[in-house]
Amino acid sequence: MSQQTRSWNAACIPPQTGRRVVITGANSGIGFETARELARKGAEIILPARSMAKAKDAIDQIRTEIPSAILTPSVLDLASQASVREFAGWFSREYPGPSIDLLINNAGVMAIPGRELTVDGFERQFATNFLGPFALTALLNPHLRQREGSRIVIVSSSVTKWAKMDFGNLQGERRYRPMMQAYSQSKLADLLFALELHRRLTICGSPVSATSAHPGYAITNLQTSGPGSGPSVLRMASSILRPFLSQDAARGALPTLFAAVAPQAISGNYYGPDGFFELKGYPKTVPIPTAAQDPRDAQRLWNEAERLTGITFQI
Repeated sequence: MSQQTRSWNAACIPPQTGRRVVITGANSGIGFETARELARKGAEIILPARSMAKAKDAIDQIRTEIPSAILTPSVLDLASQASVREFAGWFSREYPGPSIDLLINNAGVMAIPGRELTVDGFERQFATNFLGPFALTALLNPHLRQREGSRIVIVSSSVTKWAKMDFGNLQGERRYRPMMQAYSQSKLADLLFALELHRRLTICGSPVSATSAHPGYAITNLQTSGPGSGPSVLRMASSILRPFLSQDAARGALPTLFAAVAPQAISGNYYGPDGFFELKGYPKTVPIPTAAQDPRDAQRLWNEAERLTGITFQI
């Protein structure tokens, strides 16, 4: 079967009964749509959010449509390394041993107008979009069931086409530009992480797959609310281009869903929309940007992430 299925949509998701899924950022946007569709197919969803109220609200919304959905709320703030450790500790107590079939690193922030530091002293976009997911994946990796079909999915962004890794300015210390430096670099870091994770899993002979995806130009609250709303020029561009080049969150979730559960998805591959400039459309395999293809950069970034988080990622 081709890696691309021209009309692949949520109806194509295989049955997920008996599978346990952890999805970050599932209380809104693409993460919410991903959680809803997997719950519809019978998956058990662990749904953390930055507050228990947000997690429970998302669960209530899903259960209104899918009363039989198996959903568990929890608290996780990826901008805080302490919160990541607390969530991982809670998960280990509640679900000891190999207990995860699918981990989807979806949560993120975008284009914070001014450089902000987290409680750990990290630039907020780099912390939330990359360091948090890296630490979470490292801590939950021992819980991945070592069998075919288990996957780790990392959601990147189409802006990685123009991104580059500046190891002398990883956190905007020398120069901070909200979108085309801080955000794009954090999402390039995600893609480098996914590819290095794939390489390491392959070397170890692990049956766990590592895939990555981007949603194209999907209209979610990442662009329209909160600290990720960005400067006025970004909001103006969104309003002008939206009717022609964008898609809603449900369609934007399809590449993530494909990377997560499609039988034809391959470890190490990158998935995005098949339309013009990968802005919208059905999922397909998309080219990996040149800046993400250097394994030396990936190894250097991995080492830096271990240093900053204080976590040794053992596979």
